[in-house]
Amino acid sequence: MVLDASIPLPAYVPIKLSQDNLDLQEFDVASSSAWQDYMTTYLQKHHAKVAYGGYAEVRNIYKRSKHFNNLDVDTERNIHLGVDLWLDAGSEIFTPLDAEVHSFKNNQNFGDYGPTIILKHTIETVEFYTLYGHLSLESLVNLQIGQCFKAGDKIATLGDASVNGDYAPHLHFQIIRDIQNFYGDYPGVCSKNDLDKFLQNCPDPNLLLKL
Repeated sequence: MVLDASIPLPAYVPIKLSQDNLDLQEFDVASSSAWQDYMTTYLQKHHAKVAYGGYAEVRNIYKRSKHFNNLDVDTERNIHLGVDLWLDAGSEIFTPLDAEVHSFKNNQNFGDYGPTIILKHTIETVEFYTLYGHLSLESLVNLQIGQCFKAGDKIATLGDASVNGDYAPHLHFQIIRDIQNFYGDYPGVCSKNDLDKFLQNCPDPNLLLKL
């Protein structure tokens, strides 16, 4: 479980935000309010509460931010390494597995994660990590490194555009095999040149989400 278990599976609808989605040419993708309008309309159209997708998806939407943008097509960071789940700000987020807090940070670059939590999981002798980005500021209050959670425990709530990197509310969820020396942050978008390396270290989050 990552989102509220009271949201039934039929209320989830896939969405593609790849560069060939012509819908994205119909509004200003640099505007978080325009994104919110688009997502609201999309969910209503599909009678859904949550839109999800994006793993290994090539996106043009990051061009709005210097945090990602690069004139070289091979080194521009535009390939998404997690799954996004688009739903209301304030929605509760839960850990799918027993976990302890590895690190957390408010990543405040424009277009970045905003408040972010990274959890560490251990299954038998295997250690790996899950990252939760675009959270509320309140999610980081009183959080402690090493704090333990049981599977299904609430760990956070979603933030809005004022704190989440200027996006419509959504959760960026990512699995990471080796966290290396990162603390409260890990690349959620990579370049074409680095894709193989990152896909090996960041497997498809649907291994846990089961959507």
